[in-house]
Amino acid sequence: MKKKKNDVTENECREECGETCAASVSNREKRGKVASFILICCNVLLAAGKMTVGAIFGAVSVLADGLNNLSDCGSNLISYVSFKMAAKPADKEHPYGHQRIEYVASMIVAFLILVIAFELGRESVGKIFSPQEMDFSYLMIGVMAASVLVKLGMFFYARTLARKIDSTVLDASSKDSLSDCVATTAVLVSLVIGRFTGANLDGYAGLLVALFVAWTGIGVLRSTMSKLIGQAPDPEILEKIRSRILSHEGVLGVHDVSVYSYGPNKYFASAHIETDASLDVNRSHEIVDEIEREFAQETDISLTGHLDPIEVNNPVVDEMRARVEELVHSIDERFNVHDFRMVFGQHKTNLIFEVAIPFDEKLSETEVASAISQKISEMDDGRYSPVVYVEKQI
Repeated sequence: MKKKKNDVTENECREECGETCAASVSNREKRGKVASFILICCNVLLAAGKMTVGAIFGAVSVLADGLNNLSDCGSNLISYVSFKMAAKPADKEHPYGHQRIEYVASMIVAFLILVIAFELGRESVGKIFSPQEMDFSYLMIGVMAASVLVKLGMFFYARTLARKIDSTVLDASSKDSLSDCVATTAVLVSLVIGRFTGANLDGYAGLLVALFVAWTGIGVLRSTMSKLIGQAPDPEILEKIRSRILSHEGVLGVHDVSVYSYGPNKYFASAHIETDASLDVNRSHEIVDEIEREFAQETDISLTGHLDPIEVNNPVVDEMRARVEELVHSIDERFNVHDFRMVFGQHKTNLIFEVAIPFDEKLSETEVASAISQKISEMDDGRYSPVVYVEKQI
């Protein structure tokens, strides 16, 4: 029996480039808010337990760990609000939607983590220079051990869901939970060592907690800033976009694919689509229109196609294109030639084409163009005049 659209699983929805369905889109906000609420409840319980036993037995490292969990509640609350706001539809002031709010929320979470790390570090340094006696309790050990297990569960839960719904703010929460596992384990070890050796490691353990928390905050901040600045798209997405375009009849090639993200599941893209120059221009335009409509209806990508008519089945042009490609590849095999045209003159023939080079190429675009032009100018006693455009592409 054929599946209904709402019965399609989320993984099936995402098998193609950003492919989506009503079920996954409508559930994303709900799943994100439920996850945030669960994380808030867990952190409230952990904070209450640690702060209580830390205050009773005078363990600053345990108290600091509890305060860290309390700050996590604020982070999870921000996550909850961001899911709600990101789901708002596009409007006049924000025609591309509101999904980038999640990136802003992740940055706020990162700054909160760093502030807490600073305060914990300052308090712990004071305890190192002015240590205070604390009472050992197996209740305190039990609370800390249980906390490690709970935080580990929170890490796996948040990370798994973050990957399923592509959420940076939940990913930040998962990383924070993992750092809490390490930090709490360090406090737990210091308590056990202090119990059997008499060494007061409370301040040092608190400082270690602060360092782990700070490291997590910096990692979250770097990851989120990269997305806001304009992080390169996943190569797999680029390849799937190319494959989908090339699957259309009449498409001979595709190049200059660019993808711009406006938040999770919100992409805009452009691509140069090559068709036979001998085709009627209306038919070529129709092909591009069909591709754009397909992306709009079946994926999360709003695609704009640029029509590039190329000459085919011309032996002279085909042979020269192959010679130029071989020449360009002799400089670097990663270079790609496209938009190749020949303009025949009385004394010279212009070879007009573009070359895509990777971003890690050491030579500049001008140097690459000069090297290619020099080699072409030497072909067949200088019969050819090169017009080369070089640009960096992913």
